[in-house]
Amino acid sequence: MANHTLEGNRLEAIPRQPVSHRALIGAVEGTLADFLAVQIASLDTVDPALGGFARTARDLVMAGGKRIRPTFAYWGWRGVVGSAEPVEGVLPALGALELMHTFALVHDDLMDRSATRRGRPTAHRLFAAQHGERFGDSAAILVGDLCLVWADQLLARTALPPATLLDVRARYDRMRIEAVAGQYLDVLGETDPATWSVERALLVARHKTASYTVQWPLGFGLALASSGGDPALEEAYRIYGLAVGEAFQLRDDLLGVYGDPAVTGKPAGDDLRTGKPTTLLMLARRMAGSAQLDELAVAGVTRQAEIIAATGAPAQVEEMIRSRVDEGVAAIAGAPVRPDARAALIELATAVTHRPA
Repeated sequence: MANHTLEGNRLEAIPRQPVSHRALIGAVEGTLADFLAVQIASLDTVDPALGGFARTARDLVMAGGKRIRPTFAYWGWRGVVGSAEPVEGVLPALGALELMHTFALVHDDLMDRSATRRGRPTAHRLFAAQHGERFGDSAAILVGDLCLVWADQLLARTALPPATLLDVRARYDRMRIEAVAGQYLDVLGETDPATWSVERALLVARHKTASYTVQWPLGFGLALASSGGDPALEEAYRIYGLAVGEAFQLRDDLLGVYGDPAVTGKPAGDDLRTGKPTTLLMLARRMAGSAQLDELAVAGVTRQAEIIAATGAPAQVEEMIRSRVDEGVAAIAGAPVRPDARAALIELATAVTHRPA
């Protein structure tokens, strides 16, 4: 049987080899497009408004994005099965991670009252433009819920033995629980940021981002390979996943304050505007002098960014990113993993944590 690459969002047979990053993303997106077309058609038969609702959900899923989670899951799987195993059988599972991610983004944007995502209006803004803010908020919640149900449906289509799929599902459920737990702590922190700490901000990063961006997708891939019984590889994936996942969130903290919206696709300063107690802000408060602390409490977003920079907190966050990337690379360098997967994961550790501002 042959592996595949993309031909207009469809797969064309080529000799067996690990697919390129571009081909992998195309294959995942092709799987999503085919699945969503069927779901939309089904809802269209109920009521045209439901078809429109589902198309909005589809557009949010397909609107770009780096497809980081399916990529980590793919290499977690490929690190065990090697280069000869065709990818088609696990594509539904990889696509399910992207649907789950859309659920998380839509709800997160609503909670943060974010205006844009990936350079486009957020779900609640899209629906609010039709029938007002209350409708927009309600419809966005339902879009997120729909994407989570779709993720379950697509995951169930993965061609795996029942026992393997049960292990995959257990990891998937653990990932979702940790993401929800991290999101709750994130919301809780905004209610009283003055009592938050660097340590608790890192706990939020670990649960809200690291676990479901890198750690659990790698473990998900390990389970897809029917190889959850290698303690050394499991531990290497865990260390790498937490370290690189935390570094990913720390980079997001910096981009949230100093990033260019034209590049990030999100407004600059949203975290400061909402008072989100990120690791960056918590470090700045720890490192600030009394006058800086007083000014931080009353300054506008632009001035807050200047004060934070003056405390040296951004440089400290950069060092934290570097040390975590080094830790992740060291863990995977010594892991019992296929050489092509090791090389890919080492490259990804840098790529996902050094995104342009």
